[in-house]
Amino acid sequence: MNKVILMGRLTRDPEVRYSSGENQTTIARYSLAVDRRRGKNDDQPSADFINCVAFGRSAEFAEKYFRKGQLVGVIGRLQVRSWEDKEGKKHWTTEVIIEEQHFAESKAAAEQGRKDTGEGKAAKE
Repeated sequence: MNKVILMGRLTRDPEVRYSSGENQTTIARYSLAVDRRRGKNDDQPSADFINCVAFGRSAEFAEKYFRKGQLVGVIGRLQVRSWEDKEGKKHWTTEVIIEEQHFAESKAAAEQGRKDTGEGKAAKE
């Protein structure tokens, strides 16, 4: 079974692209900062940064409604892929292919969080 369930904050607005060809598909990429549980002697918060990819209607939803700093929940499957760059060096990446995505906080809480971090101020100016 390959099932991933995560809740975290968006590290940036989703990056949206469109596939080429006859049947264009919307593709949204974003990253979630997922808090790690802290140990007894661990004072510092830490997080894992998880890359996520949504396709089609899910990608359009992410483009329209998701913004940096928002707390979201996602369900998907883990995918590992590799490619070679121009120099022939092999690269690997692990990402979550989104099956479901949800808001994990109210709109008011998300806006308050952006105000507290200065995000909302820059967006209004």
